[in-house]
Amino acid sequence: MNTLRKILSPILFPISLIYGLIIYIRNRFYDYKIFKSNQFNIPLISVGNITVGGTGKTPHIEYLINVLKSEFNVATLSRGYKRKSKGFILSSIESTDREIGDEPRQIKQKFPEISVAVDANRTNGINQLINNTENLDAILLDDAYQHRKVHANMSILLIDYSRPIDKDFMLPFGDLREQAFEKKRANIIIITKSPKDLKPIERRIIFNKLEPYPFQHVYFTTFDYGEIKPVYKSLLESNVHNSYNDYEILLVTGIANPKPLKDYIVENISKKIQEIEYSDHYDFKESDFKKIEQSFNSINSDKKIIITTEKDAMRLQKFSNIANNLKGSFFYIPIQVEFLNNRTDNFNQQIIEYVRKNKKHSFLYPG
Repeated sequence: MNTLRKILSPILFPISLIYGLIIYIRNRFYDYKIFKSNQFNIPLISVGNITVGGTGKTPHIEYLINVLKSEFNVATLSRGYKRKSKGFILSSIESTDREIGDEPRQIKQKFPEISVAVDANRTNGINQLINNTENLDAILLDDAYQHRKVHANMSILLIDYSRPIDKDFMLPFGDLREQAFEKKRANIIIITKSPKDLKPIERRIIFNKLEPYPFQHVYFTTFDYGEIKPVYKSLLESNVHNSYNDYEILLVTGIANPKPLKDYIVENISKKIQEIEYSDHYDFKESDFKKIEQSFNSINSDKKIIITTEKDAMRLQKFSNIANNLKGSFFYIPIQVEFLNNRTDNFNQQIIEYVRKNKKHSFLYPG
């Protein structure tokens, strides 16, 4: 718990109790069918969490796309967090982060062949995708664990390894969006951002604390970092060096938790690192480049670069009029999900079989 929360705890804790009661009642109303959940004759896979802040939703959505896209026509739907537009938008390769949000734009840039849509009204978004996408087989719902107006038969709950939910509190005193026991709604629980060398005894301790139901499958994933790439596509990737081990790094981030990326850089690229941290989903402005440029120029070395996250790169690319020498110094490190304990095939098969058995034109679909 941070210092500000400790100071404000006499105020925040009672608010958390009231908020928790409201969320508890809301969930029971859905459980007892007082509130209606809409069902659809198409496989819906929900990926979400019950804590605020990053748990790795976008990399896991991208992983699911890679698993499904060779056999199925798959689409993604999110609300498009912090976009400046409203309503349903079916993205194109030219869509900006202000139109659809940084995460949907990242997905569309990586997978231009699939339908990527945004809509705060998930029911309307699903209907629009079904009506506007030919032979659609499945929809991936991004950050939809609390969106109970839509019933997803496959629900994946992500829990950050470094932020166990059993030790957390409800907002605003803690980081929980709903009570930890609501994990019971998930079909699959994934412990994300786990150490690559996670020992079997540590996995067992976490598993026992989760107390999953027999129908719930528990997996552990970590992030695999890729090769450094230029933020601005006008720069040829052939200009990227094979090694930056003797370079000084300015790390610029606007995500919830930049620590895993910083740890990776320190362990694998360079220990000479400075940081500029912005808030999660930060909307970069031209004035921010003055601060970035000043910090970068203050590094007294010819061997220096700026590293940011893949998500931040999506928001930085809209600035095309910055100085070429600064533009040429911006790089990002892509990440992808890796399953631990040789469980990759188990997870992939579970997802593929769910879509095969439940896609709209399957004779096995129960209706």
